[in-house]
Amino acid sequence: MSNPADKPEVVQLPAEPPAAVPASQRRAAAQRVREARDRLTSTSGTRPAFDRELLRQYAQTRVSASFVVMLLVVATGLLFGFWMRPVSAAAWTCSMLCIHAAIIRYCDRFLAEPPTLTTTRKWRTRFVLLDLLYGLSWTAVLIHPAGLDVVSNTLLMFLMLLVIAVSSMLAASLPIAALAATAPVTIGIALNFVLGGSFDNYVLAALAIAAEGYFALLAHRLHSTTLATLEARAEKDALIGELEQAKSISDEARHRAESANVAKSRFLAQMSHELRTPLNAILGFSEVMKSEIFGAHAVPVYKEYSADIHNSGVHLLNLINEILDLSRIEAGRYELNEEAVSLVHVVADCHHLLKLRASSRGITIHEVFEHGMPRIWGDERATRQIVLNLLSNSIKFTPQGGEIWLKVGWTASGGQYLSVKDTGSGIAEDEIPIVLASFGQGSNSIKSAEQGAGLGLPIAKSLIDMHGGTFTLKSKLRIGTEVIVTFPPERVMSALAPMAEEAAPPLQPETATSPPDEKRRTRNKPIMSAGTGL
Repeated sequence: MSNPADKPEVVQLPAEPPAAVPASQRRAAAQRVREARDRLTSTSGTRPAFDRELLRQYAQTRVSASFVVMLLVVATGLLFGFWMRPVSAAAWTCSMLCIHAAIIRYCDRFLAEPPTLTTTRKWRTRFVLLDLLYGLSWTAVLIHPAGLDVVSNTLLMFLMLLVIAVSSMLAASLPIAALAATAPVTIGIALNFVLGGSFDNYVLAALAIAAEGYFALLAHRLHSTTLATLEARAEKDALIGELEQAKSISDEARHRAESANVAKSRFLAQMSHELRTPLNAILGFSEVMKSEIFGAHAVPVYKEYSADIHNSGVHLLNLINEILDLSRIEAGRYELNEEAVSLVHVVADCHHLLKLRASSRGITIHEVFEHGMPRIWGDERATRQIVLNLLSNSIKFTPQGGEIWLKVGWTASGGQYLSVKDTGSGIAEDEIPIVLASFGQGSNSIKSAEQGAGLGLPIAKSLIDMHGGTFTLKSKLRIGTEVIVTFPPERVMSALAPMAEEAAPPLQPETATSPPDEKRRTRNKPIMSAGTGL
């Protein structure tokens, strides 16, 4: 008995991930789909909203020009009353006024009703039928009545052109209605001229048809212009809607970011006490153990461990202080305690504090200070922190045997500047924005043995920004780095020139010459009564 053939194993290959479509192509595709849907649901090949707007403009134009049309009808009725029977002319005038009144009444009803798709189609049909009736009524009076030979062809052409022009302009928003109002008049006048049988009448018939084509083309161009205006307005409204939506999204994101920032600030403020309290105990007890105040350690290694614990605690405390300072600056809660500060003295003190550290690494620090510089108005603690951060960074990333220059001087605008330049490894140009950001570190700092938190430069930049100064970092790989901090001229406390005082006034006012007896009486007055007027 033979075994059935084994079924082949079907392995399903993983589907390739769909390629990401750019946002512009997605927007263009969505717009094409929307336009196709609007054309299918519209009766005129445009958007349904545009159909309603075109009908609204048609109705408004008819209502606003109703007085002009009434004057044209009455003037035509009076003119034809001289050549026709007055009763017929009056009947035609009344019928035209009734038709015009019906058109105005329907336009008012259309403008008062709420917009819907079904009612838009009905009103479109009504307006076309009313304009057709309006054109047939003009045809009835413009063609030659039976037995009337006095009316000239020139007068008929003039009235025909006037009627066609007015009707085309009034119904330009609805080209079908304009054609329904003008085509019967043109056909009637052209047939009337053709039946005349003369060459002049043939020419007038051709002119009538050409005039109809011209005004039809003009009405179509006006309709296209109106439609383009509506499309531009719709695109503008859509763009405004997108901008408002994007603004609401950005506002919501900003509110969330602000809430997160406030939560971060509250967390750091609450944790500052919780972290510093045990750190103070660690630092205190490790200092006692390192100094062997209560006796020597039985094992000498414990003393080294105590020193390591103390150094680690100091490092952690400094890190916590930097994070808290940065959080206060970002939250706008860092207040400057401004006073008169000597920038030269602050830089010299910071150099003295870090001189031992630089000497242990074989780094030479040069001071280039201008003499006789006045004080600046600023926060001494913040200024000292700026100098310490910049100088400690230079010492950290300068190799053994390198050099550092500290410069303090005047700026071109009258301010004061501080420059810290080293011969370290430098920073790549594309990494400068990274090192200026919070917790940002360049590739050299990551490879360095002395890694920090990446807060020194951001804190220094924020502090100098609070003083209204500038922070400039220039660096090249394997050449060195220079940081220039400037204080604005308005913070320099320039010495004021002495005031030019006038001659000092006399201690006693000069009195007019008086008789000796009066002087004697004045001299003999008691002292206590002086200035009392007695």
